[in-house]
Amino acid sequence: MKAAVYQNYGSPEEIKVKEIPKPIPKANEILVKIFATSVTSGDVRLRKSDFPPLFWLPARLIFGLFSPKKKILGHEFSGVIEDKGKEVTRFDIGDEVFGTTTLLPTGSYAEYVCIPEKWKNGVIEHKPEGISFDKSATLPIGCMTAMFLLEKAEAKPKQSILVYGASGSVGSFAVQLAKNIGMEVTAVCSTEKVEMVKEIGADKVIDYKLEDYTRSAEQYDVVFDAVGKTTKSQAKKVLAPQGSFVSVNMMTKEKPDHLLKIKKLAEEGKIEAYIDKTYGLDQIVEAHKYVESGRKSGNVVIKIRD
Repeated sequence: MKAAVYQNYGSPEEIKVKEIPKPIPKANEILVKIFATSVTSGDVRLRKSDFPPLFWLPARLIFGLFSPKKKILGHEFSGVIEDKGKEVTRFDIGDEVFGTTTLLPTGSYAEYVCIPEKWKNGVIEHKPEGISFDKSATLPIGCMTAMFLLEKAEAKPKQSILVYGASGSVGSFAVQLAKNIGMEVTAVCSTEKVEMVKEIGADKVIDYKLEDYTRSAEQYDVVFDAVGKTTKSQAKKVLAPQGSFVSVNMMTKEKPDHLLKIKKLAEEGKIEAYIDKTYGLDQIVEAHKYVESGRKSGNVVIKIRD
């Protein structure tokens, strides 16, 4: 099977598409024929080993001190179950599924991947009905991150929220989830992304190229940093008394009930993955370059097969 493999930390050119053996599922695993995956900021960070100083050594110990332990990147996927182990009871051959590969030995930049039916760090669920493989593949990571952080902020109906970096994957889902809760959403993004964030439901937009959000006369119940580029001390300038600041720099956790909620919201048309660009597996280097440039809106898909 084809897979995008990298042997060393570094530039996008470290990723090479090559033929490797097709995996065989263990007793507790399913073999997923992957239809789509994505390039997330987490994939870029792992490929570069670009971790904040305080986390650099712990991250290297987890992911590989001198070279990556996990040679195939890709955090999320959608596909069809082609085979399964004898202990698997929740899924059947032919089921359409979506989920993550968090802390598994291999990622989803491949034509096939083996996924445990259940494991401690990641999640898998039946794919949302009526939603394409491409869009389903980009739901788990960004949307679960947004959902976890909104719960951490104890977001409530009729509250106001400012989403900093609203045009990215996590930010675009945070805007939609906040609107579903019944919040008033102010999105912060660049000039060229203003119309996009309006389309996904933002009530107001601050163009950070023209205005510093910390000088806003308004106060917000929640400030949600969706790109890790603002701070709590900056946010305090516009936070209401007892307001909450949350950031993608905080630790988050993938929860099965969150993925199930996301599946239902997608099926009901209450959230939708915004896809910026789609690449083939053979274009994985170009896709990583584009995401690393910081210019993407929403999500970038890697289409493995039609």
